[in-house]
Amino acid sequence: MSEVIDMIVDDMASQMKKAITHLEIELTKIRAGKATPQIVDGIMVPYYGSPTPLQQVANVTVTDARTLTLQPWEKNMIGPIEKAIIGANIGLNPQNDGQFIRLFLPPLTEERRRELVKRVNGEGEQAKIAVRSIRRESIEDIKKQQKEGLSEDAAKDGETKAQGITDKHIALIDQHCKDKEKEIMTI
Repeated sequence: MSEVIDMIVDDMASQMKKAITHLEIELTKIRAGKATPQIVDGIMVPYYGSPTPLQQVANVTVTDARTLTLQPWEKNMIGPIEKAIIGANIGLNPQNDGQFIRLFLPPLTEERRRELVKRVNGEGEQAKIAVRSIRRESIEDIKKQQKEGLSEDAAKDGETKAQGITDKHIALIDQHCKDKEKEIMTI
């Protein structure tokens, strides 16, 4: 019967890893004063009537620490790309010279840094909520197995394992948030 507990705990751990991966992806989208191509991830551009990811209609490069350059594959895409960037509300104003679109990242003010730290902590809290929800579902599965004949000791051991894995993942979330906060607050 402990094989069932091991399966539940392994499934829980893999789901929690996915929550951590999602947090890492979201944290890369929060800019810390440095230009990265991930800033424009998720921006959709209308391309012949269908929404298309920006990276599929333009080449995104980092020119220097504070500049992103977008070179559309087709010249007629400059206008729609600019509109999509403005509509995405990422806090950057596109500037074009007819061939390229440049995004200049302004230096972060103290107030803006604090806002970004709040956003980082919000993302961290969402990840913690996801991890706790996964733990709750796993413990419910363990209790369901106990009603179906699993021994009480095995169920308690499973719940203890589940809590240990949860604690480890929450500590990992805290560490990611702390690292990102340090990156943002470093001038």
